[in-house]
Amino acid sequence: MNKSELIEQISYDTDLTKADVSRVLESMIDTVRRSVKKGEDVKLTGFGTFTRVRRKTRMGRNPQTGEEIKIPAARVPKFKPGKEFKEMLN
Repeated sequence: MNKSELIEQISYDTDLTKADVSRVLESMIDTVRRSVKKGEDVKLTGFGTFTRVRRKTRMGRNPQTGEEIKIPAARVPKFKPGKEFKEMLN
C-alpha cells in the first residue's frame, strides 16, 4: 500500500474527503519527523514507537572495488512495533 492508497482507504473508512485525510496525514508525518529529530520518542499505543538512535562509526566495503571504507557515525530513525501490532501478525 502506498500513500495515496492509504489516504483513499482512510477516506473511505471515515467519510472524510481525501483532501482532509491528506492534510491530517501530512501533519502527522511532519510532527513525527520533527519530534524524532529533537530526540523525543513518539509512542502510539498499540502501534509502536518512533525513536532516534545513534549508529557508531564502523568499517564497510565499497561493493564496486572491495576497498574498505570508514562509515561515519550517524543518527537514524528507528521504529519498534508495539505488542498488539506484533501479536496481530502472528
